[in-house]
Amino acid sequence: MTPLQSLAATGTKLWLDSVDPELIKLNRSQGATGATSNPIIIAGLLEDKKNLDAGKPGRFDADMKTFFDQGLDDEAVAWAMTDKLVKQAQDVFTDVWASTNGDDGWVSFELDPLLEDKAQTKNTAERTEEYIRLGKKWATGHTNRMIKVPATPGGLGAIEELVASGVAVNITLIFSERQYKLAQQAAWRGVQRRSDKQNVKTVYSIFVSRVDVYTEDHVSSLSPAAQGQVGIVNAKRIWKMNKDFWADKGLARKQELIFASTGAKKTPKNPNPDPVKYVAAFAGSDIETNPPETNDAVAKTNPPHVFTRQVDQMPPAEVLADIDAKVDNAKMEETLMSEGLAKFADPHKKLIELIGKKRAALK
Repeated sequence: MTPLQSLAATGTKLWLDSVDPELIKLNRSQGATGATSNPIIIAGLLEDKKNLDAGKPGRFDADMKTFFDQGLDDEAVAWAMTDKLVKQAQDVFTDVWASTNGDDGWVSFELDPLLEDKAQTKNTAERTEEYIRLGKKWATGHTNRMIKVPATPGGLGAIEELVASGVAVNITLIFSERQYKLAQQAAWRGVQRRSDKQNVKTVYSIFVSRVDVYTEDHVSSLSPAAQGQVGIVNAKRIWKMNKDFWADKGLARKQELIFASTGAKKTPKNPNPDPVKYVAAFAGSDIETNPPETNDAVAKTNPPHVFTRQVDQMPPAEVLADIDAKVDNAKMEETLMSEGLAKFADPHKKLIELIGKKRAALK
């Protein structure tokens, strides 16, 4: 049994944080059962730096040229290519979706990040309306596509209507219990409006490693035992809240957490992080969306890492007490959301800029 197969054997669903067709195929063979996408991933694929550096055409240049020749502008090409790549990934996981009756085998499609750009002039209600419109548009005609909406005021406002209208939703950019509760309650209101409750699927993406980068920078007074554990504790507490809330709702499919941002980040104080740390911490339940580099590092552990259920295991009481005494969750959420929204919108602008350059190069 490989390390990634060992992870899946604990009960974790492994979703690849990429829609690269080659990586999807590889990771599917290693046990992955779903995938996620975002503008950073799409831009990296379309740029195809590996082929570019080797003097070869990009893998997706011909696809883009077809869309250019159809008269699509740069932003329309960005969405057409996102749609195409996500659909290709969906096709790989369709058998998983069918065999699990829609409980697994999903691929996430992220809605327009520019709705959260600082230059955006739409108010919250207008953003909500646009998230609903786009969510329904990009979900239509797809069995195993999950629509990704951020846990911002505008995004949270769209969840009830999207869920009520039959859309599978991935609420992303969650850093706090407050955000999770708002997302959960909105989803539950949507569920109660549905007649086909057996088909409901919602997931809640909790970001992990970014929390520990934050505490290293902003909560230096944490004990050595607590530093580097805040992201894990935060996510595990929300995991239990989610598990307890949905336990008695009688839904056929699981409403799950996605443990996101599971790649161990290098920092000045931790230049050689353990690549298995976050992957191991949440083994045993729900979903992990691991970056390709993290899955690769896990696969190469020597001796091969054997995962055991850890998702319901907490650090000692004194570590929890130290975290609770020193971490201001409201401040943490505010800081990480500000950073997260910049990472959300800026990559989409760069994606559109990249497509403009590709258009000029492919004439």
